[in-house]
Amino acid sequence: MSSKASKRAEEEKLLQFTSITSASIKDARKYLDKYKRVEIAVDAYYNDLSSRPRTTEPPASTSKLNAVFDNYADPNDPDLITVDGTIKLCEDLGVDPEDVVLLAVAYELKSPRMAEWKRQGWIAGWKSVGCDSIATMKTSLLRLRDKLGSDPNYFRSVYSYTFDFARAEGQRSLPLETAQAFWALLLPHGIQGGALSHITSRDDDGDDSMTGADEGWKLEYNSWWYEFLENEAKMKGVSKDTWMMFFDFVRSIDSKFEKYDMEAAWPSTIDDFVEYAKGRIATGA
Repeated sequence: MSSKASKRAEEEKLLQFTSITSASIKDARKYLDKYKRVEIAVDAYYNDLSSRPRTTEPPASTSKLNAVFDNYADPNDPDLITVDGTIKLCEDLGVDPEDVVLLAVAYELKSPRMAEWKRQGWIAGWKSVGCDSIATMKTSLLRLRDKLGSDPNYFRSVYSYTFDFARAEGQRSLPLETAQAFWALLLPHGIQGGALSHITSRDDDGDDSMTGADEGWKLEYNSWWYEFLENEAKMKGVSKDTWMMFFDFVRSIDSKFEKYDMEAAWPSTIDDFVEYAKGRIATGA
């Protein structure tokens, strides 16, 4: 790469870093020099930022958050944002209503169900995130998207919350079609970002030891799982137990399904899927 092109690439990285974090050029250079890649540098910056006292940062304003909420509130219920308000909010935030990051937002704001936001959860949630305007919310979406993709513990929390968030009132399970739609949002994001990286072992403190995602569950296995549930298991609904055990399964299974323990306390659905997956690997299907 020529020195001119190299300088331009460096300036682009600085611009990306500062636009995401609002950090100074000095800080941007420090983190990019150390971590090279923008997404890793940004993650490190926010990790360091979260460990610092926030005495110099004014807290998010309740009055500002109420004012923003009022812009989207349902005319018939001033303490609730419903579908129409959610669509307008997404337009103003510049995010697709089906973007996976909104599951993280739903978790933070304790949204009771899809396309609904209560004033109390809105204020408490955005205050916790540190936002009180559309501009700061836009920036927070970048942080939440990165955290959801890269932090296994945060991913698990959002993943667990999604089941209840997506479940119809009065129902104990998710319709298979609904479960597949949310898996299709969450699984690729966690696999590509590292939150679903394969656990190879746990140390004495109980912390996970992980390798790259290619050592465990692969993206192509997502479609195998959907096809198995629909055509082989002929499932109509997914229980909370199956939903959560599947998360643990994805993180622990090896890429060839060779180390699966049939005697462990996995749901029979997962036992049967392992046999199905082994058959596909054996035949190259």
